[in-house]
Amino acid sequence: MRSRVWGGTAAVVLGGLLAAGCGSAEKDTGSGSAGHAEDSVPGAYPVSVTDCTGAETTFSGAPKKIVTSNASSLELLLRLGAGDKVIGTGFPPGKGTLPRTLDAQAQKVKVLSQSVIPKEKLLGSGADLYIDTFASMGGMGGGGMGDAPTPEEFQAAGIQHIYLKSTACAAQSKAPVTDLSAVEADITSLGAVTGTSARAKELVTGMKEKVDAVQKAVAGTAENKRPTYFFFDYDAGTKQPSVTCNRQVANAVITLAGARNVFADCDGDYKQVGWEDVIAKNPDWIQLGIRNRGSEVANKKAFDEAEQWLRSHPATKGLKAVKEGHLLRVGSERTTIAGVGNADTVEEIAKALYPGKVG
Repeated sequence: MRSRVWGGTAAVVLGGLLAAGCGSAEKDTGSGSAGHAEDSVPGAYPVSVTDCTGAETTFSGAPKKIVTSNASSLELLLRLGAGDKVIGTGFPPGKGTLPRTLDAQAQKVKVLSQSVIPKEKLLGSGADLYIDTFASMGGMGGGGMGDAPTPEEFQAAGIQHIYLKSTACAAQSKAPVTDLSAVEADITSLGAVTGTSARAKELVTGMKEKVDAVQKAVAGTAENKRPTYFFFDYDAGTKQPSVTCNRQVANAVITLAGARNVFADCDGDYKQVGWEDVIAKNPDWIQLGIRNRGSEVANKKAFDEAEQWLRSHPATKGLKAVKEGHLLRVGSERTTIAGVGNADTVEEIAKALYPGKVG
């Protein structure tokens, strides 16, 4: 397992933008005839879902008490209409960071931890399902909060344990991530598990329609003519940039928007580089990676700070994107965390890069 480190300090980031290595969930020893989540119909049980290694977890009915590891899995449940089943979360969304209706619901969910949920608190939560975005709590730099529960400990507590594979398994992907199929599969699986498959289908269909429209609009631009693009994770620190590689969902978002991730040659999810590496890439566009502060005023202030840093720092002020003002103010979470908002980000980036062609 690993954690991302900036300046020697382990970083635990709101919203769980970082995914560690993937362990395997406990196998269910019940029915051997369970249908897989992607094949399910509303209310059809048993349903089986797999983890990063292919191990299955089977549900004989919809869970009634769910704990989510962070805001991304919580948001997906809210969008699916299963938010009333959530009894607790870690990494809670800040007030105002989710769309209005979802935000009101999210603020009612009990916060079990502002970061990684301690092992004892998770096991004693009374949950019957834990949805894990991280793959391993121990890999999130949560020193002093205990290790991740073992499969045996989850079983003893009566908690089934599943993953958002599009994030949790990213680092172990065997090929670059260039589409949102894994995100759509997670939504489909959660819909099957929670008995909200009809709503899951609506969400996935909406995402596909939005992305397909962008793909059609940019199809006439040859791959080698598409603008190069750098995701500047300002909130991760500026001393040594941490970049999104080709196994991260952001790579798919950037690619689908008709751009070329300048660090797409990096196998993995994240990597630390030097500013000299960014200078060598000299991107056409830079996205200012800012996490939602909860208000337009606070977000604008953060975006202003990130832009000012790029314009004033000796290592970056000469970059093509900086000199030409090609700096996009698009939120980090919906770019780097799997969710319905990924499709919205594809569209927003494409509108900026291909004015008049998209939207």
